[in-house]
Amino acid sequence: MKRIFVLLTLTALLATGCVPSGEVPTTPPPLLDTGIDPNAWAEVPAGEFLMGLHDRETLVDYDYEMMVTSVTNAQYAEYLNQAVAAGTVKIMDDQVVGYYPGDEFHGYEHEKKIEAGDWLHVPLDDPGLRLDFDSTTFAPKPGYENHPMVMVTWFGAKAYCEFYGWRLPTEVEWEKAARGTDGRPFPWGDEIERNNANFYSSFDLFEKIVGKQGDTTPVGFYNGKVYDGYQTLDSPSPYGLYDMAGNVWQWTSNVYEGVHYRYMRGGSKADYAYNLRAWTRNNAGPDYFSPNVGFRCARDK
Repeated sequence: MKRIFVLLTLTALLATGCVPSGEVPTTPPPLLDTGIDPNAWAEVPAGEFLMGLHDRETLVDYDYEMMVTSVTNAQYAEYLNQAVAAGTVKIMDDQVVGYYPGDEFHGYEHEKKIEAGDWLHVPLDDPGLRLDFDSTTFAPKPGYENHPMVMVTWFGAKAYCEFYGWRLPTEVEWEKAARGTDGRPFPWGDEIERNNANFYSSFDLFEKIVGKQGDTTPVGFYNGKVYDGYQTLDSPSPYGLYDMAGNVWQWTSNVYEGVHYRYMRGGSKADYAYNLRAWTRNNAGPDYFSPNVGFRCARDK
């Protein structure tokens, strides 16, 4: 049996708050090829690592794999076409919904009951969605094919991973994949520069198009290439994963006893640099969606 030994006191929560959806620019953004394959996976080997703000020794005693990038709009559109055909999700009232068996409810203060039934995966009528749907087929909006999928709830992220026999990563798996074993606060090292990641006022090309809160950047954008005069720094994690800081928050799998919230890691395009540190957590209800939230999958080795 796989076990995770965590010598960790959970860090304080970073409230999600209400984030406006934001609209897609009227002019499609340039479609940039980063050269990073969104279908690639990276191995994270078993062993100890330093977790959390206080670098508590934590052991993951199994090998696993994580997607090198966040799931893209093109990947999610392909999945929706397959999942609708297979009947695992359905379209109802301008929403993609799917069945979830519910959470165990303890009745604790502030705990919300997550009952069995159909839950929201993706809102189709929100202007922040980077997908088109013509009542028959899903497709990514032009220019957003290789940007991370956003406006997806925890239910929608979980369903995607499980459709292919994968899963959302746990918080422990996510953090080890992001920072390796030497206790670094950021995936690439100890300090952050504007050209390491997509965060508030990083002044990348897409921020110039949309404004201060910017837009998502293509997955793997911060890989050392120059795009239209914008020099990026190569910023993978020690295991070769890109965008483990900034761009979009990433859903994780944990369902904690007596807590209906789900947890996200990584920071987003709308966050300041300090929120991109690998131990920073964010949370929201599993039916929450935002232009600043996406996900990637994990799988057993």
